Amino acid sequence: MNIAIWGAGSGLGSAMIDYFHKQGANVIAIARNPSKNPKIAEYNITAISCDATDKKQVESAVSMLPENTINISTMGSFHTDTPVDYIGHRYLIDALEQNASNRLLLITSLGCGNSWQYLSDRAKQVFGNAIREKTLAEAWLQSSSLDFMILRPGGLKDGAPTNQGEISQDIEVHGAITRGEVARLSYELLLKNDSFGHIFQCVDPNLAPY
Repeated sequence: MNIAIWGAGSGLGSAMIDYFHKQGANVIAIARNPSKNPKIAEYNITAISCDATDKKQVESAVSMLPENTINISTMGSFHTDTPVDYIGHRYLIDALEQNASNRLLLITSLGCGNSWQYLSDRAKQVFGNAIREKTLAEAWLQSSSLDFMILRPGGLKDGAPTNQGEISQDIEVHGAITRGEVARLSYELLLKNDSFGHIFQCVDPNLAPY
């Protein structure tokens, strides 16, 4: 299985690199600065440097992918000057539509799309702009020709898989989850062909939300 992980330099992308590599996948790491993640070199993983806010760089990176690569995007830009959440994903989705690798798992956040109504006023004030950007990315993906899946995790915490995360759909949920557990649940979802075309959310009920 060829897996391209966008946003592989740190955070959730780094956890994805670690988990998918350990499952034996042929992992391709894509990040603005792949050297930020020492595991990429340690695991001898193919790395592609790409600024996702640059359309030509995204198109070039996509053109390097092996045929039938499954793409996972963990890209995000909370409190940065040039948000990648919408425009980066728009460029990625558009490029993938012209490529043989037409499967994309987009990792966004609780609060996106129809789950906005469940966010507290404080969360809307702190994270609102980023969540709105991610919601736009979800809409662009859903209206594309790609074979897509969307996963909205709760508050992300550092940590390994807990094997206690819960996936749900179309219900109100709140809580947190480790990045390692999001990686594990993502892997499980990708193994099920009937997961594509759906939006999921995930939290670990055994973790304190903050």
